[in-house]
Amino acid sequence: MQLFTYKSRKLFLSYIVLILGGIIMCYPLIWMFFAAFKTNAEIFTSKSLLPATFSFDAYVAGWKGAGTHSFSLFFINTLKMVTPTVIFTVISCSVVAYGFARFSFPKKKLYFALMLSTLMLPNSVIIIPRFLLFNKLGWLDTYLPFIVPAIFACYPFFIFMMVQFLRGVPTELDEAARIDGCNASQTLALVLYPILKPAMFSAGLFQLMWTWNDFFNTLVYISKVEKFPLSLGLRISLDSASAVAWNQIMAMALLSILPLIIIFFFAQRYFVEGISTSGIKG
Repeated sequence: MQLFTYKSRKLFLSYIVLILGGIIMCYPLIWMFFAAFKTNAEIFTSKSLLPATFSFDAYVAGWKGAGTHSFSLFFINTLKMVTPTVIFTVISCSVVAYGFARFSFPKKKLYFALMLSTLMLPNSVIIIPRFLLFNKLGWLDTYLPFIVPAIFACYPFFIFMMVQFLRGVPTELDEAARIDGCNASQTLALVLYPILKPAMFSAGLFQLMWTWNDFFNTLVYISKVEKFPLSLGLRISLDSASAVAWNQIMAMALLSILPLIIIFFFAQRYFVEGISTSGIKG
């Protein structure tokens, strides 16, 4: 009975700590939500979390955007950039990971080490060579600097994550598929892809969040306002007027991250499973 009481107290304290931690982490989002209903004066002077009155004027005015460009255009541009990038990343990285995990070829360990070594290159080192290359190819002011690297599996973190996942899958499944007449591509598509689904979901969610929230690379490669994604669309809202309507900024920022929050909550089971079974643990 004494042991049961101790375990119950320990479990209760664990839940209290987790709840408090969750509230602290979610508080900025909660504040952002209520700030969208406040005026500028109320945002900077009021200590109350709740607004004096609830009005959706900030959402309506913020969605209209600055000048001739509304936030619907920025949302569409973001989807045009993010959707193919995520799809091609998942497909290409899974194919490369399958090659490293299941096939033997000359200098395989050297190539794998070189692939992993690119993780140590900071973006600030390669941004100028990449910019010059994409400028020579005529890809500036397009979404090709994001989509084409995804086609060619230029994301070693996702490759490594999927390789670690595939190493935990028995090779007997591949052998059984070969006995049934499957070639390598059929084995990957029909046998391993269903098993690899958690790792693919994790890679897709990571790439979705990174590309959706990317500000620096989009600022470097895209200069035309009509092609701006959400990250740059929010920024020009700050430059469009001398007096910034912070309630509109908060409203559009909340709408910008809302799709990511919804997708994460619906896919969190696959996300956690993919991380926990691929050997990448914090």
